[in-house]
Amino acid sequence: MLAVGAGGRGTVMSGLGDKIKGKAQEAVGAAKEGVGKATGDADTQASGMADKAKGQGNQAKGGVKEAASDIKETVKDKTN
Repeated sequence: MLAVGAGGRGTVMSGLGDKIKGKAQEAVGAAKEGVGKATGDADTQASGMADKAKGQGNQAKGGVKEAASDIKETVKDKTN
């Protein structure tokens, strides 16, 4: 199910894109955190933790976009 939003961009695809971006950012953050921990570099470790949190936020944003699209489609189906 692909709901087309403003500018022709699909809301579901946009949500999926946010989830993918978030997963990648979370993985980079985990790696950075590990390097910081292994080298004793607190700044790198903290930066990695921040990147992981941002990645988790992007994944949540993608989930919300997909859920909103599903609700919109359900309402549209019920009214037609």
